[in-house]
Amino acid sequence: MRTNGILRLVARFLIPLIMLFGLYIQFHGEYSPGGGFQAGLVFASAWILFALIYGLDSALQVVPFRAQYVGACLGVLLYSLIGVLGVALGGRFLDYGPLAESPQAAQQTGIILVELGVGITVATVAMLFFTMFARRKSELEQLGEDD
Repeated sequence: MRTNGILRLVARFLIPLIMLFGLYIQFHGEYSPGGGFQAGLVFASAWILFALIYGLDSALQVVPFRAQYVGACLGVLLYSLIGVLGVALGGRFLDYGPLAESPQAAQQTGIILVELGVGITVATVAMLFFTMFARRKSELEQLGEDD
């Protein structure tokens, strides 16, 4: 696919639109269907499309393998910290009430941060799955060529 000019041109326009749609899903998830999980998969699909068109090595230059691991950990950490922060401030786990003076502001802040943690985790774990499977396939192909 790397040599197909039409695919490269279409991907150049399509990938930013997919990522913009992912942002829309992420930040409108509390008002409409969507949220962190769906947005994370949309972001990962943009990166996977990039990897399919330009190659895994190019995609790993954009988001390195180690950064994918770090992103997965940071997303879970953000989710957990928001939950524990509610407990530390006198509420229950994932109780957003203590996060701000106004209950409505606390609810919005808590939901946005929790969904952001979910989105980061889902996106990076989906990228990790793709990377691991793609690397495994290339290793198997190299073994087949050596025989």
